[in-house]
Amino acid sequence: MADVKTLYDDVILDHIKNARNYHKIENASVKAEEFNPLCGDVINLYMVLDKEIISDIGFQCSCCGISMASTSIMTEKVLGRRRVEAQALAKQFIDMVERYKSEGEVKMENDALAVLATVREFPSRISCATLAWKALEKMLAT
Repeated sequence: MADVKTLYDDVILDHIKNARNYHKIENASVKAEEFNPLCGDVINLYMVLDKEIISDIGFQCSCCGISMASTSIMTEKVLGRRRVEAQALAKQFIDMVERYKSEGEVKMENDALAVLATVREFPSRISCATLAWKALEKMLAT
């Protein structure tokens, strides 16, 4: 189990140190700001929807490492996907984290499972891990 834990820790740290899509999109067609009152995290999401496809996505935040890593992972997962695919991924991720589903019950890659592993150790961080994903759901619902 230690090897899996090390892998997950490395994935989370990589997304914190090298956050993917960490930039503001000036011509975003959809924007959202989400705030987590439990820890003070603030995430700004920017998205360009082009014929129902997410052609660009970016974020900026003042947030903890779990929020940063989860948001970075989210942007990688949804970039280039159709709106309905991204909505399904968001629902799956939120369900996985909030319900502590085991790795065998979900079809997520190691990076998303790394967030789950961290939240299992620190359940108080569920809202940090799901903040950007819930913002994405709201953005795509409009």
